[in-house]
Amino acid sequence: MVRMFSRLAAAAILGLGMAGAAFAQAYPSKPIRAIVPFAAGSATDTVARMFAASMSQTLGQPIVIDNRPGANGLIGADAVAKADADGYTLLFGTNSTNAAAPALFRTVPFDHERDFAPVSFLASVPLIVAVNNDFPARTLAELVAYAKANPGRVNFAASSASQRVSTEMFATMAGIQLTFVPYRASPAAMTDLIGGTVQLFTADLAVTLPQVRGNRVRGLAVTSAQRSPQIPELPTVAEAANLPGYELIAWFGLFAPARTSPEIVARLNAAVRTAAESAEVRERLGTNLGMQIASSSPAELAVRVREEAAKWARAVEAARMEKE
Repeated sequence: MVRMFSRLAAAAILGLGMAGAAFAQAYPSKPIRAIVPFAAGSATDTVARMFAASMSQTLGQPIVIDNRPGANGLIGADAVAKADADGYTLLFGTNSTNAAAPALFRTVPFDHERDFAPVSFLASVPLIVAVNNDFPARTLAELVAYAKANPGRVNFAASSASQRVSTEMFATMAGIQLTFVPYRASPAAMTDLIGGTVQLFTADLAVTLPQVRGNRVRGLAVTSAQRSPQIPELPTVAEAANLPGYELIAWFGLFAPARTSPEIVARLNAAVRTAAESAEVRERLGTNLGMQIASSSPAELAVRVREEAAKWARAVEAARMEKE
């Protein structure tokens, strides 16, 4: 009886394994919904649409982008955290949603490690510190001098964690007082920067570079440790304002709900890797927008999430920001 039971159990396990493999091979059999937790036109949206278009070709099914902006990305990310783990709802997440949230907010409706299955890292990008063309400061050092002479009179826009933390950390390290103006979306913040409603906006190259190149706003510095190849004439914040150690960049990753099968995660990961090597993705995101394209294994993204959460906690502490 024991031997018979063992054989039956082994057969059942084998059957389940074969069923899982067959399901993974059939996946996807219908369109996939990918939630972008920020507005259309944002850097996350740009990355998501480029990767989704390429991945759709590999997977044989369309990946439909669903923009769910609000609450600094928490609304969209929470929708994925609570979705069925069947591979048909994905998250194009960022440092805001999948690393910085616990350091920024008292209440986060999900656990960024427990509630998501990492699929692959996608890209990273520095930010540009930009000012309105009529603003008197033409360099970052002049901005610091102006802000010291006019405490609280420089308004800065931010619609994401990277935008706000990068500016608040800069202000703290430079010893200046700026006034924060929150926005739901980067395009709206850029419109107000161009119009002069706000004087300062620090945002990723995908949002700022076209406007700087078009002379609609003035770029003062980049937030990375080294100058960006896309706009090498701009100094880093560290060198322009004499702030050694200053660095803060944005990044993007693909996530599925927790408990998504490893076979489906592997299928999605392979599609990301193919997309990351495509000439169109590299040209549009890398050459044109200054992003560093870098796919990864799910395990590598999981490690990065843990490391980035600790890094952002230190950055928020350095910026002396209280949790909202």
